[in-house]
This record gives sequence, C-alpha cells and structure tokens, in this order.
Amino acid sequence: MNHSSRRAMLAEMGLQSWRLRAKQAAAPVAGPCVASAATARPDGVAQPPSALAAPPVAEAIRPDVRQMDWNALAQAVRDCRACELCRHRKQAVLGVGDRQADWLFVGEGPGAEEDARGEPFVGQAGKLLDAMLAAIDLRRGEQVYIANAVKCRPEGNRTPHAHELAACRPFLLRQIELIQPRLIVLLGKAAAHSVLGEDKPLATLRQKRHALGQIPVLVTYHPAYLLRNLPEKAKAWEDLCLARRLMQALKEA
Repeated sequence: MNHSSRRAMLAEMGLQSWRLRAKQAAAPVAGPCVASAATARPDGVAQPPSALAAPPVAEAIRPDVRQMDWNALAQAVRDCRACELCRHRKQAVLGVGDRQADWLFVGEGPGAEEDARGEPFVGQAGKLLDAMLAAIDLRRGEQVYIANAVKCRPEGNRTPHAHELAACRPFLLRQIELIQPRLIVLLGKAAAHSVLGEDKPLATLRQKRHALGQIPVLVTYHPAYLLRNLPEKAKAWEDLCLARRLMQALKEA
C-alpha cells in the first residue's frame, strides 16, 4: 500500500494519521510500524512478554467439539442452546475469513447488523476494523480470520456475561485449533476474558505478549470502544504496530 492510500485509510479511522508515541516517533523510520532502538526486541515485542499463558488449546476443548470439522462446527453453533443468548438471536455468527489464516482477530459478539447478516464486524465497528487492517497491509478474508467470543448477539448489545463466554469458548477454541493461526489479536476485554481467562483492565493487558498454548496472543481495544473514545486510537495504533512486528518475527523465525 502506498503512503497516499495509507493516509486515506487512516483518515477514515477518524485521524489524520496514527503515530507511535513521541519517544518512538523520534527514532529512524523505515516503515509505518517501527519500534525505537531502545524498545525493540528480537522477537518483535516492544515490552517484556507477559508471564500469562493459557493451557494448550486441545486440552480445553470438550471431546465432542474437538472431533468437529468446519461443517459440523457451524451446525453445532447454529443448534446451540447452551445459554439464553439463543432466545433472541436471528442467527448465530460463527466467523468469516481465511480458514488457514496467519492472523486471527477475536471480538466480543455480534451486534444488530451482524445478527441480521450472519457475519461479524459489518457495522460501523466493522468499517473501522477494516481500516485498521488496511493500515497494516491486511484485508478481510486474505490471511485474516475474524471471529467473536460469543456467537449470538447479547440483547441490547450488552457485554456478554461470564457464563455466556464459557458456553461459547469450546467453539472458539475449536476454530483456533482448525485455523492454527500464527498470531491471535484480541479485540476488547470480553475477548481477553474468553481466550486468556483474564478479567483485568485492558490497559494492563495490552502491549504485552500473552500465549494460548504455543500461539502468541496480543490484546487491544475493540473498534466499537474506539468509536466512542477517539483519543484511544493512538494506543490501538501502537498495538497494531506491535502485532505487525511480532508477525514479521514469527515468519522469520
């Protein structure tokens, strides 16, 4: 993507540009996402890795779910009645994208438009997510898979409850096992709670390398939150740059 196209994408995100913090911006720049020499690490992570590591994916999946291929998994999600979210949904939303993707982005749950169309991130938050992907030279469906922590819309677009996240977690973990992504990016606190089992403030989870088994995991803000809190977009840009550096390191390893 050339610089003019990138500027257009960043403008759509509501900013003239997304930049790293001043101490990083002063460093020599070889591209849009470059860490300063003071903070760069060989593994591409700007800060020390988190000690948190969830159990291997396979150990946390119910035996019946672990046997499912994509078709069986999609049917199981459509038929699921494990929590009250099924009562108000129009349809369950499994996910969308490249099923052999290097990148997996996990959000919270379907909203009204997603519930109607059966695809995650299709409303205003989806447009912002697409712009965020474009800013680091990614496109929906090309080496990217997008899923949610819960597969049915919480009524009124509320945050999913812990038991709802737990009910959907086996399906999400099976998706991860089928995709085998190189990197997982969690969008928002609910996704972090589901995948990492962490209920800490997002500020303490972002800019650190977590893990789900052997898969590196990073945490950033949900696009819907960014639409309500524009100043936080600069922090989300830092997180995207960290994700891009980490992916580059993973591919070079």
